[in-house]
Amino acid sequence: MFKKSKGKTQPGGKPASSALLKKELGLETFLFPLFFFGIFALFAWKMGLSNALGTMLKTAEDLLKDTVLQLTAICVIMGAISGLMSEFGFVSLLNRLLQPLMKPIFGMPGASSLGVVTTFLSDNPAILSLAEDQNFRRYFKKYQFPALTNLGTAFGMGLIVCTAMYSCSTAAMPLGSAVLVGLLGAVVGSIVSTRLMLIFTKRRFGTEEPMETGGSASQIPENMRQIRDGNIGNRIMGAILDGGHNGVKMGVSIVPGVLVICTLVMMLTMKMPEGGYTGGAYEGIALLPWLAGKIDFLLKPLFGFTSPEAIGVPVTALGAAGAAIGLVPDLIKNGLVGANDIAVFTAMCMCWSGYLSTHTSMMDSLNCKELIGKAILCHTIGGFCAGVAAHWIFVLLSLI
Repeated sequence: MFKKSKGKTQPGGKPASSALLKKELGLETFLFPLFFFGIFALFAWKMGLSNALGTMLKTAEDLLKDTVLQLTAICVIMGAISGLMSEFGFVSLLNRLLQPLMKPIFGMPGASSLGVVTTFLSDNPAILSLAEDQNFRRYFKKYQFPALTNLGTAFGMGLIVCTAMYSCSTAAMPLGSAVLVGLLGAVVGSIVSTRLMLIFTKRRFGTEEPMETGGSASQIPENMRQIRDGNIGNRIMGAILDGGHNGVKMGVSIVPGVLVICTLVMMLTMKMPEGGYTGGAYEGIALLPWLAGKIDFLLKPLFGFTSPEAIGVPVTALGAAGAAIGLVPDLIKNGLVGANDIAVFTAMCMCWSGYLSTHTSMMDSLNCKELIGKAILCHTIGGFCAGVAAHWIFVLLSLI
């Protein structure tokens, strides 16, 4: 039953064993406590132990009350909408119309475009409600399904990010073209992230294994779709309630990832308040922006930032895009960013959109925990490519 394993898989991409054995004591046994307690020591040294613990708990509590409930509401609403779209054939229509576009560009079925729309209008986890719909799942091969996390996240909060960036326009610095360039940069990042992820999923699952749909959905003939029994009214109510129920399950499943990962990222990203540490929510040691400042000589040619302070926006977007775009008005007011920066901010905030705090829970919800590291790596690269693409597209358009 138990085997020593080196991560090998059987034909078809299935794990050789569901349980792995490792020596009772090894190098990681001694390295892990050093790393684990070292992180706590870093926070305690900078913030004070009581403040660090207070901030950790209050940030997690605030995330639970505000962010998680908001994401759950998004999942429920988008689940109901996706249920309606699936019930009345809109998903099938999108798959037919956009298959010639999505397949060569993203390597995904046409139905995945619905995930792009839902996440652009809301947030990353909205795609999870779609993923629970059996009529949606049937268009995917098994290797394509985990890449939904990367594809959806690249467009998460897109409408909010673009609107917020455009609202910073002034008479001296109109930002309409910069936001459009940023949107194009995010598309580039999404292609890179999704394509890289597909390389890893193909190695694990192969390219022929179909996605499990379960129940009668697995027996649907080609060119047919499954609908509910009853009249139009019953079908509408059934689709809304079933889709909303799936959204509730998805909202609950993202709680651990959001609370644990986002709390850590926010404490590493946010800075000390003006009056000193109080142990309140969203205080931190600003380690990630400090590290980014040390490599400004690399970031300048890649992204063309006007000032080193600009790096704080995309770094903050690693944990929360909403917090990142909240930094922009002050940067503009102090003359620290220009139109090129806004293009890069739009691309990276939209493409990354807090993926460090949602990727883990989203991959867990898709039953792909073993690919979490790969998904994060691919999306990190995709976000960088989005920023670089936005900068150089903006430079080229400025020369015209």
